[in-house]
Amino acid sequence: MTTTDVDHTTATPEATAPEVVPFGWEPARPAAPLPAGDEALFRFPAADDPAPGTRRLLGMSIYASLLGLAGVGVGVRGLLSQIGGGVPGWYTWVLAFLGMVSVALAVGAFLSIHRRMLPWILLIAAAVPLIADIMLAVAY
Repeated sequence: MTTTDVDHTTATPEATAPEVVPFGWEPARPAAPLPAGDEALFRFPAADDPAPGTRRLLGMSIYASLLGLAGVGVGVRGLLSQIGGGVPGWYTWVLAFLGMVSVALAVGAFLSIHRRMLPWILLIAAAVPLIADIMLAVAY
């Protein structure tokens, strides 16, 4: 009788996923250097990036929290309208879509915090779909 011994100690090589958005605390993989003047608009801050100014971060955070509170108000109003009935079928989907667009723009603002004007433009742009959300919620 012959037996076959299988060695389970050899490990299979791990496949690594491509790096889409690097985090500042992860070691960077060697990559081709960016051409001069080409820097990513949206990225997580790296470990060696300077900290954003306190007033800038506080201002952006307060503005984003006001957007969030308004979004919660729209969500509560939309929920009450949906429970009460009498709203069209597209109502909830449009409220949710406009809210997600507003959130995506606010996230983009914080990912571009090291730029001069882009975060403020994105935060102002985040208010536009939220205002449309408010007007829609008030209409029903």
